[in-house]
Amino acid sequence: MPTRVAYLGPEGTYAEKAAFSLAKLEKLVEPSFIPCNGLRSVVEHVATKRCDAAVVPIENSVEGGVTASLDSLWIYPNLFISRALVLPIRHCLMSCGSLNEISEILSHPQALAQCSGWLKEHLPNALQLPTNSTAEAVRMVKGSRFRAAIASRSARDTNEMEEIAFPINDVAGNRTRFVLLQQEESQQAGNIISLAFSLHANSPGALLKALSCVANLGLNMSRIESRPSKRELGEYVFFMDIELPHQANKTKAELIENLEPLCENLVNFGSYKSNEIDID
Repeated sequence: MPTRVAYLGPEGTYAEKAAFSLAKLEKLVEPSFIPCNGLRSVVEHVATKRCDAAVVPIENSVEGGVTASLDSLWIYPNLFISRALVLPIRHCLMSCGSLNEISEILSHPQALAQCSGWLKEHLPNALQLPTNSTAEAVRMVKGSRFRAAIASRSARDTNEMEEIAFPINDVAGNRTRFVLLQQEESQQAGNIISLAFSLHANSPGALLKALSCVANLGLNMSRIESRPSKRELGEYVFFMDIELPHQANKTKAELIENLEPLCENLVNFGSYKSNEIDID
């Protein structure tokens, strides 16, 4: 049976590139790619078994955590991360008009934020309009001379758009980490474990005790991020990535065993490998 892989559509997004690459790395059987409208919908597709896997962005080197993905993972804790992929992000400004004709710029909010300096310098008076994805922005500006889209260079080629400027992201090393989600935990040895947890109470030292579980095992925490629990003000959920030594099954079990008594809820997204590729 083909493996159905959900991703943030429409065709031509950075997520589609990541989905193709992750499916190849994981050697998924006859992958077919299902574009979805919105990140929560992507996660829902695999959580409800409408798809066999899903690819979502989890973190950007400039803008930080992708909150829609993090919140969706907390809502659907039955999912595991099979593999991560770091993808370079090089944004292109494209239109059917010229630079001096542009009065509206469309793109995903993260892309607009990642190009804010360039836009302020070159198009300070243009109206910025957020879209669900970069590829959707390209589709919406096609044929217009006063509208432009920010997206990947490949989206320009497939939509017969003119390249106005490339690259326009403010930080040359802009990268996004995507993860492949499935309902079964990967059996491959991984060098990263991802966890999410909420604490019993917002009390002095509660978070420190949880973090000490990592430090006491001599492990390195490579990322921690908080998100509102959405239950009450001042209550948070924490997402954490921890680097693992080789053959660390005993260490993983000990870490989770030590954390569980301190947490109201603890979600283990599993351990997995992370890769990095360099494509336009």
